[in-house]
Amino acid sequence: MRSRSNSGVKLDNYARMVQQTILRHQDPVTGLLPGSAEQPHSWVRDNVYCVLSVWALSLAYRKNADRDEDKAKAYELEQSVVKLMRGILQGIMRQLDKVEKFKYSRSTSDSLHAKYNTRTCAPVVGDDEWGHLQVDATSLFLLFLAQMTASGLHIVYTQDEVDVVQNLMFYIEAAYKVADYGMWERGDKTNQGITEINASSIGMAKAALEALDDLNLFGAKGGPGSVVHALADDIQHCQSILTSMLPRASMSKEVDAGVLAIISYPAFAVDDISIVNATKEEIISKLQGRYGCCRFLRDGHKTPKEDPNRLYYESAELKLFENIECEWPLFWTYLILDGIFINSPEQVQEYQEALEGIMIKQKDGIRLLPELYSVPPDKVEEEYRNPHSVERVPLGKCPLKWGQSLYILGNLLSEGFLAPGEIDPLNRRFSTIPKPDVVVQVSVLAETEEIKELLLKSGIDVETVADIHPIHVQPSRVLSHIYARLGRNPRLGLTGRPYRRIGVLGTSKFYTIRNTIFSFTPQFIDHQQFYLALDNKMIVEMLRTEIAYLASRWRMTGRPTVTFPISQTMLTEDHTDLDPAVLATLRKLQDGYYGGARIQTGKLSEFLTTSCFANLSFLDGKGSGSMSRRDEEYDEGDGDGYVHELRYDDEADDLAQYLDHLLAHAAPKKPKQQARGLGRFKAVATKTKEMVSLMNKAQHLDVHNVNMYLPNKLFRSPQPSLNLNLPDSSAPQEARAPEVTLTPESGVPREAGGGVDYEALVQLLKDTQSLQDQADILYILFKDKGMDWDTRLHGKGSTVRSLLSDLNEKAGELKHWSLIRMISGMLKKKVEELDSACSDLLAHQKHLTVGLPPEPREKTISAPIPPDQLAALIDEASDNNISVAILTQEIMVYLAMSIRTQPSLFSEMFRLRIGLIIQVMATELAQSLNCSGEEATESLMSLGPSELKNLLHHILSGKEFGVQRSVRELDAGVSPAISIHHLGNVGATKSERAGISKLKSDMKMGVRSQSLDIETFESGRYRLQSIESVDIPEYLPVAKDTRQGQWLRRRRLDGALNRVPVGFYQKVWRILQKCHGLSIEGFVLPSSTTREMTPREIKFSVHVETVLNRVPQPEYRQLLVEAILVLTMLADVDIPSIGSIIHVEKIVHLANDMFHKDQRDLGAEEHVLERDPSTGVCRLLYDSAPSGRFGSMTYLTKAVAVYVQDFLPSGSCAVQ
Repeated sequence: MRSRSNSGVKLDNYARMVQQTILRHQDPVTGLLPGSAEQPHSWVRDNVYCVLSVWALSLAYRKNADRDEDKAKAYELEQSVVKLMRGILQGIMRQLDKVEKFKYSRSTSDSLHAKYNTRTCAPVVGDDEWGHLQVDATSLFLLFLAQMTASGLHIVYTQDEVDVVQNLMFYIEAAYKVADYGMWERGDKTNQGITEINASSIGMAKAALEALDDLNLFGAKGGPGSVVHALADDIQHCQSILTSMLPRASMSKEVDAGVLAIISYPAFAVDDISIVNATKEEIISKLQGRYGCCRFLRDGHKTPKEDPNRLYYESAELKLFENIECEWPLFWTYLILDGIFINSPEQVQEYQEALEGIMIKQKDGIRLLPELYSVPPDKVEEEYRNPHSVERVPLGKCPLKWGQSLYILGNLLSEGFLAPGEIDPLNRRFSTIPKPDVVVQVSVLAETEEIKELLLKSGIDVETVADIHPIHVQPSRVLSHIYARLGRNPRLGLTGRPYRRIGVLGTSKFYTIRNTIFSFTPQFIDHQQFYLALDNKMIVEMLRTEIAYLASRWRMTGRPTVTFPISQTMLTEDHTDLDPAVLATLRKLQDGYYGGARIQTGKLSEFLTTSCFANLSFLDGKGSGSMSRRDEEYDEGDGDGYVHELRYDDEADDLAQYLDHLLAHAAPKKPKQQARGLGRFKAVATKTKEMVSLMNKAQHLDVHNVNMYLPNKLFRSPQPSLNLNLPDSSAPQEARAPEVTLTPESGVPREAGGGVDYEALVQLLKDTQSLQDQADILYILFKDKGMDWDTRLHGKGSTVRSLLSDLNEKAGELKHWSLIRMISGMLKKKVEELDSACSDLLAHQKHLTVGLPPEPREKTISAPIPPDQLAALIDEASDNNISVAILTQEIMVYLAMSIRTQPSLFSEMFRLRIGLIIQVMATELAQSLNCSGEEATESLMSLGPSELKNLLHHILSGKEFGVQRSVRELDAGVSPAISIHHLGNVGATKSERAGISKLKSDMKMGVRSQSLDIETFESGRYRLQSIESVDIPEYLPVAKDTRQGQWLRRRRLDGALNRVPVGFYQKVWRILQKCHGLSIEGFVLPSSTTREMTPREIKFSVHVETVLNRVPQPEYRQLLVEAILVLTMLADVDIPSIGSIIHVEKIVHLANDMFHKDQRDLGAEEHVLERDPSTGVCRLLYDSAPSGRFGSMTYLTKAVAVYVQDFLPSGSCAVQ
């Protein structure tokens, strides 16, 4: 027998340590590890971390085997790992009903449990008796399931288990919008069981999804059926939310040491090295002590001041835990591992030495890592006075198995028994390495031969849908239906992925389905319910946004390929040419640079070799016959289950038949030219029946414009208007329609009794040709008679609803936006992405309010809500004003588009007030176009979606811009043409916007169309009662000076957007420590809030913002912000207190009185010094620059000095 080598002896020592501290506790039946003798339950997270050292040791034995026993030892250790991982899987499989419910509800009561019975894998506490929802624990299990499978372990045995793992991926894929209890099981740090969005959960979920994507769970022995799939768009959502949160850990924790697990080993979830370093720096500087790191600031767990008889903390109690938080050696094990992975021997050595000093040595020589070090009760006061000075005592579990395991892993790596790549076979550690530039491939397809000819005339050579055979092009919703089949398992009661839209990363790959290549068009081309897609400029804008997004977010092998179909709607009205916006875009694409991205245009077939491919084999071999049999069986078996299961099965059946039909057709023949508009199938007669059945299936799948995607083309005929007397769109009088006449109230026919004569009204509807009049008449009928009243315009069946739908189509053809919006509002149409837009904004830690201030009319949305409730809430907040409700939806979608591509626009804004934004937009138009509030509202409603988005973007960016009536009267009478243009670099910089730094003396305002200031109108009406105007503050025109109204306008914009100077909230926190509170218009912000919250906490910022938002006028709110800013300068002065409650509005009124007096003394006329009736503030003060002799800051500083004089130490003059 050979003698044992040195390394062999060391390995045996580690094996003894693992046996003593971890493996001897493993349950022989389930393989799970109990928390400790006092806590016999098995926590999922702890179990996975504990088994890491066992797995690492097995790899080390296999690699450094001196003799056969070592190989046997390696195998034995591997099987212990497999047993534990399968034990967790067993626990999860007993709760599959929860996985299924959670995919739809995301409710804490439907979540998987965080801990199980060690002996039976059964649940141990009730659903509501523990903070079970911990996405990071489930994700950690999945991440290591992937890593261990990739290293050669066989953990998943059957196809059913593959489906379970696939459904667990759906369980965690929406982590970016799921508020959970986090890795410390307590949620918000007040420990009151409030869930919040946690960076550690999002990061772990992102890592697990990336690791499992396209992984074969049966390892090398598996076939295509055991591969699991993740959606790139969900991964990317997690990535962007993570980037926007870090270094903050959640709403209530400005920093948390648990985030180390996602910025470094094991998750490596962040790919921006600067964010990784900033977060690590923040954790070390704020949380590190002499015995480890605190978990987060003001963590009361196991401190002497914690009351062990209470589960929760009082809000004001948190201040007691400051500076005496327990320190956890566990985090140093993460920092050792981080040092190994970033190849920093100094860091490894520093933390290993520190750890050696605080570990507890046993008689048998094994060192144990205690759970935490706490301040002894008798030394608390001393520690308060001199933090990190007293000797602490170890408390809690010894060893903390999770920490012990990571300590052993760190030693095995640092002593060279393992290389980093061996415990990271999926190469997650390379996530921060810069990626090469992405080239986006764009393939333009023509819907018909005619469009192809038109494009050729413009010098653009494209293929038609028929030319590209055998590649099939389908709309993105077909892909959503296909993914809805993934992981479906009737025996286990699993329905697969919830039907959700697929983002641009998902549609930019080629898919191999049933041995056929499919390409999918992006989702934005697929709008069917809403009017955004009617605006070609908007389609082009969305294409630009999506291409920019692709270029910055694409991480997969192969290039992204966007299929962009040109359909009939992208032509000019007379169908003789392409819409200029679309044509300009196609030309730009050919130049090779668009939306800030490199572009390659070409035919789909040319891109096959360079593109990213995904193989969706789970649809193979499941023909419609076998499927429908399975479904019938399933429906009987689960009658009391979920309603949606049955619906999904019908869909699946439709989908299979749809694909069967689609693939059954032979290569399409080139169609001969036919007379245009003969709505016929260009196909052989025998195929007609099949095509009709295919169309039916498509309708079931909600694919309305199916003819665009079929090889056998169906020509679209201009649909005959069934009921209304609509003018022909090519008729000259409509193309140059006169200013649309409105039916005045007096024109409504009355009966003898004075009531409305509805019969005569219907006759009027029949006779009139004006779209606006038809809409107004229908509005009266809708209001008085309801949607389903039968007008009997052409016999039975002409309900108000069907007539409105007809009118909507016509208005859509003519791009008559105000009518389209009004009718969409009446028909209660919803933007398809409304709920996902809302979730996107919430996930970026922005709260939303809808409706105009003040509360209770203004409603706040702080957590995702289902689409129907969301639409109902918007209607309620809009006071049933149709125009406001429909604009609110639109603006929510535009805000979500902007936050995806330019999150920096939203820094320091925590609540987006959509009602105020609409009001400010109307004000901007009224001011620039020199018109009344009514006309401004009308102009706002008439803006095309792309112009509205453009206006919103200009307002958000804070740059100067002008709005002008366009000289070319585009589509005369249909919508007043308005152009929004940027005024070059003559605006103010960001710091000046916040109104602090000196105004540059040479700053010239760009010449804007008559600058005009405006004042409150009574809410006027126009048209009938159909569209109400938005209330607008009004002003009298004073002078034509181009700077007139500039600062008022800026304050109004900043106030409406909640924009504050950088660092404002931290300064407010400091001032609150020196007084009893700030009172703003009667609402007090008490100083006790600083006892609960720390300065950089988002929760604190939102709290301050909520108090400020009680002020309805945005410009007055902004003056209050400036006053608070002056006050905060006192926080830096060495004064212990500046009095009790400070009334901020009194300071503003003091400043206003001084300003008024000075101006009067200088001989200003009374009308110039007019005061705002609602606040009593001089209008001229709103419009004065912050700096300068008569600047607002000058007066506010004087006012603060006067106001706090009594509290300053006598004789000292701290404020000049």
